[in-house]
Amino acid sequence: MKREITTSKEPGFVVSTYGEMTRFVEAFAEGHLNLLIVLGEPGLAKSQTVRRVMADACWIEGNATAFGVYTQAWNHRDQVIVLDDVDSLYSDRNAVRLLKTLCQTDPVKRVSWQTASAALDKQGIPRAFETTSRVVIIANEWKTLDKNVAAVQDRGHVVRFQPSASEVHQQVRSWFDDDEIYDWFGRHLSLVINPSMRQYVRASELKAAGLDWRSMLLQETLPATTSLVAKLKSDVRWSTESERVQEFVRLGGGCRATYFNHAKRLRSRMNAGVSRENA
Repeated sequence: MKREITTSKEPGFVVSTYGEMTRFVEAFAEGHLNLLIVLGEPGLAKSQTVRRVMADACWIEGNATAFGVYTQAWNHRDQVIVLDDVDSLYSDRNAVRLLKTLCQTDPVKRVSWQTASAALDKQGIPRAFETTSRVVIIANEWKTLDKNVAAVQDRGHVVRFQPSASEVHQQVRSWFDDDEIYDWFGRHLSLVINPSMRQYVRASELKAAGLDWRSMLLQETLPATTSLVAKLKSDVRWSTESERVQEFVRLGGGCRATYFNHAKRLRSRMNAGVSRENA
């Protein structure tokens, strides 16, 4: 199990496995944590992991406004509130002011909203109320823009989810049923720089459409010429380097020297990927 405080300006714990991230979410669900901020690249099933543990939470997604969060906090007072995919919310001063009170470490928080009173009156919502709600924030990034954002962050725990390609691949096995695509990813994990479960879904869509999904996936992760070399190396029609070079030249990739130059780059990248997996 790997967990450490980041030494850069980025806040929080680095978590590299789904099991450990789930334990953080479970600790929150059990009431041990006041505020949990889960950060990570898109396509890592952050939201699904939280939802599996806290299916009954109030879920606020997408382009939520500060006023919208306030009304939802009233309608779902004393429930857990999950703010999902709200990367821009912390740049809104009204939202940050609201989060500072909603995420207070006190068991009972007093939340208020002093503007847009007519809209509140129309919905029968008071301008201040008390709640025991605790908050989970899920986002792709979190920027400590000023001391007020830092104050929100200081009220809880920041988890930076950074799984390896291998960890994501193992997790995908639980729901992905195309063995051909799954096994292809398994053979090319060392080429994946930014792992995402959505890559498997896109591959499945391309395959269903009758398109060359292997080449398209390689193009996503490699420069064009290196991608061509990788494609030739994975093509069972070519059993020797001599045959691959001939096809490389025929396809317009360049000369023999260019082939071996990019083959060397590909090998270096794969070795680097193996090193990351073993780190």
